[in-house]
Amino acid sequence: MKKLILSLALCFAAAAGFAQEAADPNQLLNEGKTALEAKNYQEAFDKLSAYLTQTNNQDSVIAFNCGVCADKLKKPAEAAKYFDIAIQKNYNLANSYIGKVGALKDLKQNDEYVAALKEAMAAVPESKATFEKMYVNFYLTQGVAAQKAKKADDAAAAFKEVLTMQPQNLNALNALGVLYYTKGAGLVQSDLDKAKAEFATAKQYLDQLVPLLSESNATQKKMLANANTMLNYINSLK
Repeated sequence: MKKLILSLALCFAAAAGFAQEAADPNQLLNEGKTALEAKNYQEAFDKLSAYLTQTNNQDSVIAFNCGVCADKLKKPAEAAKYFDIAIQKNYNLANSYIGKVGALKDLKQNDEYVAALKEAMAAVPESKATFEKMYVNFYLTQGVAAQKAKKADDAAAAFKEVLTMQPQNLNALNALGVLYYTKGAGLVQSDLDKAKAEFATAKQYLDQLVPLLSESNATQKKMLANANTMLNYINSLK
């Protein structure tokens, strides 16, 4: 009987403690807003996320603000969650997507990051250029990383993905031209026919690149000279 009385006492104590902890949603909201205005992001996040939990995540503005707080606190998983709630409720779409893709990038969730960028370009066409730039830079970075790791096929796939978005991207065209030229050069002594096939692919990209380059730009001028050198060598093999 004593054990039973003790168990009941503990249950009542826990219930009383829970009742004390369950703050009024309006109080949480007001305290959260005050903390946010004071740039106390941790308190703001704690109060506003608690408010959203109690109100079934119905407030899109507060969800967005929770995402901002989580971003400031370097909590990308939480940031992605709350920015996504704002997106689902069609609130401040451009900035909500920017927040979400930034969080996914921090989490290194590459597939989700790319999917979110594609989704953003379709959902917010007036901000397409912003998300397109992120998409292109992601694949350029992936391509360079693959090159450094000597994964030529992965590098080529990444640079080709850039061209699906920006067919005249100088960096991607140049990278593909150099990549296939290098593969061809490595085969000249062992298999000239295969070398010529690689050179032919290189020429396709170099022929697209050269007309886009300017001699007035130092970087492009160097790129142009290099492209012409490669083309001259390729043509000499015919």
